[in-house]
Amino acid sequence: MTKKTMDLSGLGLASRLAHAGREAARADGTVNPPVQRATTLLFDDVETLYHGAKTYALEGMAAHEALCEALLAVEGGAGAVLAPSGLAACTLALLTVARGGGEVLVVDSVYKPTRNFSDSVLERLGISVRYYDPRIGEAIAGLITDKTCAIMLESPGSLTFEVQDVPAIVKAARARGVATIIDNTWSAGVYFKPFDHGVDISVQALSKYQGGHADVLMGAVIGGTPHWAKAVLETWRQLGLGVSADDAYLVLRGMRSLSARLERHAASALQIARWIEGQPQVSRMLCPALESSPDHALWKRDFTGASGLFAFVLKPAPAERVAAMLESLKLFGLGFSWGGFESLAIPCDPQIVRTAQPWRAEGQTVRLSIGLEDPEDLKADLAQALARI
Repeated sequence: MTKKTMDLSGLGLASRLAHAGREAARADGTVNPPVQRATTLLFDDVETLYHGAKTYALEGMAAHEALCEALLAVEGGAGAVLAPSGLAACTLALLTVARGGGEVLVVDSVYKPTRNFSDSVLERLGISVRYYDPRIGEAIAGLITDKTCAIMLESPGSLTFEVQDVPAIVKAARARGVATIIDNTWSAGVYFKPFDHGVDISVQALSKYQGGHADVLMGAVIGGTPHWAKAVLETWRQLGLGVSADDAYLVLRGMRSLSARLERHAASALQIARWIEGQPQVSRMLCPALESSPDHALWKRDFTGASGLFAFVLKPAPAERVAAMLESLKLFGLGFSWGGFESLAIPCDPQIVRTAQPWRAEGQTVRLSIGLEDPEDLKADLAQALARI
């Protein structure tokens, strides 16, 4: 590593991930930044005490700064802040743009905890919430009113995987001066670049692929322009959100190998999804990377790759048989979250809520997060489980 900060703009993703945030003055000669467990910062004079660039460790130390730089090196944007969880990042972004008496348009396929926050806290603050069909595209212009202060997107949806026409929605929003937020966790900021499409704020659950090891909770909110980066930062400070130095260090360490891991997750997931599609117990796939997906053309236009998360709809079967199938899995754990080295499975139906358009499925929906195990072993595990149906 050189003593001067390196220009990463012309480098590939793997190189940017390896070098982002590695500032010599910050690291004091080490490859990685120090973990500074701190609350109080000390100053030499009164003027700096009240007017320094940083006055309290809540604002982040070396590991926090390096992680934010790494996030910007991957996804772009003008500034990033860290939050204690992915949900905290979603709620921070919404509170940044919401205003009393206003209205937020939220995609109907949004992450359910974000929906719960919208229906409870936002409504309690006098901010109305209206849900829209994830495939609405440019027709969202018909939902925007003078009260609309923001549109919350998530693409693909984290349970049913509809891909939104982000450029069309952003164009309609900008024509009316409406802010746009996207939960971009599925792509890890690698396979979809929201700021290239005009999105104002991007949200990431860093607990997923960035952390990568199922051992740390964190989220990030990135402002696409200096205006939105400043707005997010001000709200973040007012809410007093912060993360520990140890957690920031763990996520930063995970990001160094993000490119290699995500490539493996994606390749294994596509191989397994194609295999599942041919199984007699399966009615249809919810995976935009497959040619059979109704959203495949849109995904291919806007995304440069797929992650390891997808779902499938079973043919009608008794609930107890589906439960037996899931409980027989040996390599897939039954658990929420995704993006770690381990494979996971969940039944989705208890979480799927729709108000803009009814959710229709032939049978139960199962979501898989494909980990780093050998894909042939994962297929064998799924085969023995599906046989129970």
